Parts: sequence; C-alpha cells; structure tokens
Amino acid sequence: MFTNLTELMVGTEATLLETITAISAGTKQIALVVDVNKKLLGTVTDGDVRRGLLRGLTLEAKVAEIMNPTPTTASENDDPREVLEQAIPRAIHQVPVVSREGVVLGLITESDLFQQEVTSTPVVLMAGGKGVRLYPLTVETPKPMLKIGDTPILEIIIRKLHAQGFRNIYISVNYLAEKIEEHIKDGAWLGVNVTYLYEDKPLGTAGAMGQLRGKLEEPFVVMNSDLLTNVDFRQLVRFHKKTGAKATLGVREYSFQIPYGVVNIEGTEVTSISEKPLHRSMVSAGIYTLDSWALELVPEGEYCDMPTLLEKVRADGEKVSAFPIHESWLDIGRHDDLDEARNNHAQWLDY
Repeated sequence: MFTNLTELMVGTEATLLETITAISAGTKQIALVVDVNKKLLGTVTDGDVRRGLLRGLTLEAKVAEIMNPTPTTASENDDPREVLEQAIPRAIHQVPVVSREGVVLGLITESDLFQQEVTSTPVVLMAGGKGVRLYPLTVETPKPMLKIGDTPILEIIIRKLHAQGFRNIYISVNYLAEKIEEHIKDGAWLGVNVTYLYEDKPLGTAGAMGQLRGKLEEPFVVMNSDLLTNVDFRQLVRFHKKTGAKATLGVREYSFQIPYGVVNIEGTEVTSISEKPLHRSMVSAGIYTLDSWALELVPEGEYCDMPTLLEKVRADGEKVSAFPIHESWLDIGRHDDLDEARNNHAQWLDY
C-alpha cells in the first residue's frame, strides 16, 4: 500500500527536532532517512525518538544517533498483508517499500490495512478545576468548555480519544459541572460512554479517582482536561504495559535560556563562566497511565494530587515509568496559551 511520503523524509543531517516534525506531519509514526536520491538509509519510529530522549539526547542531536540503519523493507511486488503478517509479530508496524536500488517507493502500515479496534481501556478526564488564571473567561464557563474554533477543549479531547478507539470515559467535575454535563451529556452523540465523578469539594488532580476503587480491572489513562495534544494514547498504554510499571507519567522536555552569564564559584575563586546557558528539564505533561491497583492508594473523598499519588506508588516499591511526549502539546493555563491554541486551531481539530 503506497502513499505520498515526501513529508516523512529527512536527510542524514536532520536533527531530532526536525525528525519529530516529520513524524508528526506524516501521521505514520515513522520518519524515513534518505539521501539526495531518496535512497533509504534508515528509519526512525516514534519509539526510537522516545528511547533517545530517555537516554538524554537533546532535540539538536543528529538523526543518525537514533535511526535504525537496517530496517525491514518490502519490494513493490510484495503483498502488503503478507508483509505485515510477518512484521507485526516482531513489533514492526511500518514497512518501507523500496526499489532494487533501495529508493523509497512507498510505505506499508498496519493502520492502512486494519481498522483500529475499539479498546476497553478506560480514560479519566480531570475537569473539576476553576481555571482562575483564565479569569474572567472562566467566571461563567469552566475551562474545559472554552472553545478552540467552534469546539470546546473537552469535546476536542473526547473526539481524539474516540478516533483512537477509546469508548469508556470518566469525567471528574466540580466547578460549573452543569455546564459540562449540558454539553457532553452521556457522550452517546460523540460515540463514547461518559460517567461523571462528582466532587463535592476540590479533590486535586487525583482525588476524584477514589470513587473508582474496585470498579476498574485494567490499566487506565488519566489526563487533565485543559490540554491539547496529538499524542497517541494507545502507544502510551502499550508502553506502560511493556515496562511493567504500576504508573507511567507522560513527560516533555522544557528548556529556557538564562539571560546572563552563569558564574560557578568555589570559595572566592571563579571556576567557570557559562554565557547565557540553556537549561533543559523533563516536566510532567499532565497525562498518565495507572494500573487499577494504584486506586487503592487514593483516599476516597480526600484531597490528593498526582505527584502525591505517584510518590505513594514509589514508596510501595513499585515502578513509575516516564513516557516522553514529543507530539504537539499545549497546556491551556494562561490567556497567552489560549490565544496560541485559537490562532492555530486547525492543528488541534484533526481527528
């Protein structure tokens, strides 16, 4: 099965950032590293990028540091279904099609051949906050109901989840809960089943989940409802299960440049001076996967935030994994963030 691959291709000098852009633009979760004649030199999958980021590579690193130089390929005469039947058991979900000379002709992908199956994995959307930093917009409208284009943020999130096969949605509500219920209702019109978790008082980013203790039997996704992202939540769940963690935290790289020369001192002696250094950190993206076991650690009816819950998991001797998110992501926490989302609304409305 062939497709236009121009937007998936990068050269050998491409950076991780440029490679990530190609993966995101192509929506095939792969980039093809080629020479000037479009001869295939290697591939980079979504997973390769995440592993590179976890190794500490920066977005300025070269693609050669993470690419697979000997990818599985197919010829133009191979049957696509037979190719995938051999590839998928080896966890290969995209196979480049090349000529005898190695020139890229197309790409066979699992998603092109097989309709996405519905998953039973539940999703909990935290929508109870007041959104005080967005006053006065949130005085009469809960933050998840602020519109991007003509569509509320929460509806965008649910539509993206539906497109990925998720159907069981829980929404925790408190502030202006009736406004959310009036629009989302039971979710049937969006193709999902919505159950509301009511907070009589603010319970933090994890507290409402105490109501689910004993009701879920499999890992579930948790997400703040003031986020816009194009992350594939199915990959997050697969990553969580593969690592054997009890909790997985979505993380993003955050960098800022110190606008001064940083001076390192020992006693009174200057040991080094760094001119306007760039500081990088991994920060929480407000997206998680938890085993149902973790619900036993959430006190029902009491305040509990996600960092506290994750520390409880670790204190019990269980593993918490980090899942690097390189896809488009925006936290609608301030007026500037909302303006940015509205000015670039097209990228968020692609389901």
